[in-house]
Amino acid sequence: MIRKLLVANRGEIARRVFATCRALGVETVAVHSDADADAPFVAEADHAVRLPGNAPAETYLRIDLILDAARRTGADAVHPGYGFLAENAEFAAAVTDAGLTWVGPPAKAIAAMGDKMAAKALLAEAGVPMLPTWTDADEITDFPVLVKASAGGGGRGMRVVRDAAALAEAVASARREAAGAFGDGTVFVERYVERGRHVEVQIFGDTHGTVAVLGVRDCSIQRRHQKIVEEAPGVLPAEVRERLHEAAAAAGRAVDYVGAGTVEFLLAPDGEIYFLEMNTRLQVEHPVTELVTLGALDLVRLQLLVAEGEPLPEHLHDRVAVRGYAIEVRLCAEDPAQGYRPAAGVLHRFAIPGVEREFENLSRAGLRLDSGVVDGSVVSVHYDSMLAKVIAWAPTRAEAARSLAGALARAELHGVTTNRDLLVRVLRSPEFGAVEIDAGFLERHEEVFAPLLPAGQLPLVALAAALATAAARRADAPVLAGLPSGWRNVPAFPQVTRYAGPSGEIEVRYRLDRSGGLAEWSVSPDAGSAALSDGPTPDGAASARPTPDEAAPADAPPPAVTLVGAYPDRVVLDVDGVRRAYRVHRVSSDLFVDGPDGAASLAELPRFPEPTAELAAGSLVAPLPGAVTRVHVEVGQRVAAGDLLLTLEAMKLEHPVLAPADGVVAELPVAAGGQVDTGAVLAVVNPE
Repeated sequence: MIRKLLVANRGEIARRVFATCRALGVETVAVHSDADADAPFVAEADHAVRLPGNAPAETYLRIDLILDAARRTGADAVHPGYGFLAENAEFAAAVTDAGLTWVGPPAKAIAAMGDKMAAKALLAEAGVPMLPTWTDADEITDFPVLVKASAGGGGRGMRVVRDAAALAEAVASARREAAGAFGDGTVFVERYVERGRHVEVQIFGDTHGTVAVLGVRDCSIQRRHQKIVEEAPGVLPAEVRERLHEAAAAAGRAVDYVGAGTVEFLLAPDGEIYFLEMNTRLQVEHPVTELVTLGALDLVRLQLLVAEGEPLPEHLHDRVAVRGYAIEVRLCAEDPAQGYRPAAGVLHRFAIPGVEREFENLSRAGLRLDSGVVDGSVVSVHYDSMLAKVIAWAPTRAEAARSLAGALARAELHGVTTNRDLLVRVLRSPEFGAVEIDAGFLERHEEVFAPLLPAGQLPLVALAAALATAAARRADAPVLAGLPSGWRNVPAFPQVTRYAGPSGEIEVRYRLDRSGGLAEWSVSPDAGSAALSDGPTPDGAASARPTPDEAAPADAPPPAVTLVGAYPDRVVLDVDGVRRAYRVHRVSSDLFVDGPDGAASLAELPRFPEPTAELAAGSLVAPLPGAVTRVHVEVGQRVAAGDLLLTLEAMKLEHPVLAPADGVVAELPVAAGGQVDTGAVLAVVNPE
């Protein structure tokens, strides 16, 4: 039996495996880079070993260091998690050669499925349906096509190409990204099916010859070919579901599969299914399968038992019964409105309401959280942007989507930009509710990229921030703390606070009366609505006011606002007879406000700012630390708006830097291969 397990991974998946180990009485070993020294998974392990190295993104790929950590701690088994070395046949063989138990499929099966071209050939012989595929780009005449990495997964190295002119650059870019993520830049090309759904089947094999099918997942909602919403059992015709089960079982038997695996398929609009790839590891989205399986499976527990040589339970040999519906979202540190640009920094608060369990199954309808972060966690640029997975289980799909969207909308996510608003809008969209989904969903629905907080509500958020700040200062005042902020015997000038907000600078002016009530207030600039001020409301104006999800019309009258209560962490306003509560969290000069309509982050600006160097007009700065992998233009070159200037790599993904307008490249301060910090000037384009 396994006594001490080393998890050769980090973040959320390490914590997930540790949770099952604690329940089984298995000791745990974490390995970590310097960047992860204070991460939650390290603190939760029974033992932790530092992996030395100057490149945090590469330390988890060092087989020698991981095996040495197992030897030093006396670990007798290794779990690879997902990503990094999870689908590396060399690593699996090295673990078993070292006399350790490998929690995963045999190296032979990993190698067979790891070479996706060889896997396609092998499984085609087993009767699994395939898409047309090429390895020589010169042979391609029909478009669109999809360039894919032969090793690894997770959407890295994928590029959709719609014409021959873009093919060469797409292949080159995919090779670079795949090499950086998996150490293997081999790519191939297959036909791209428009409006295809991404569906997959969870399989599980044991050493006694059983390959069990544990159900279907629908993972069609994707960005950059990476899943962000996953659900089970999926809304599919029974006949399609059965064909998926049969094809997945055939794939597993073809390679004598052992352990947890996922066979991924493309479901075409005409109902045909095509093999995409087989992932020889536990999937990120495995919780939805655990939650809907009758009897509430623990797939990590099954992995450990199978690795110990135990047979799969008898009830898994047949088609597994399901209960209810589960939906998972991947909460990521990124900005969808800026091309999913990764975000980094300190996560000052991470609170999701209504969570019933963490890393465990649910006994009733509710929420599960599998997270790699906690309050105070540092989100670095070295790794994938996923912070956590939030999963809802309910009797029906509609109930699961509603409860999940509601919890996300009320979550307090402070310090790092996330994709929370996008996820909520997807879950609440009529098309998602009607199962009108496919892998191109986000490209067709621009409306889901809008922030939850309507522009017309930002002035109220800014007012709440100013009032909470004033309340905090009065609470900390050494004398006369009970007086209203800025109170004078003879009213003169209002209090003024300036913020950097989502759309630029915001100035809040307000004055409190003797009782602490709001005597007057205004916010400028208008932040998407008419300037607001307290005062009488014109007759008949109520019908012109916007709903909470709309911006105010230019001629909309100001709302009547009364201050109900202001505290350092909470402000309650009465707006046109409706009370609105705002939660306010202050960290130094940054304020995070969560209200009934959405959330916003504001930075209080100093009253007397220090002078700073002014950037040259047309400067393009690095949004986060990274490496410039390619420079596509030269100084003096004329460019058009949208032209590719440089390629910046961060969080293992390539991010294009585009010309903001027509002009001439005046400066290129950073050469290819150069490392840059946030705010560094990458290029200067003098506009025409």
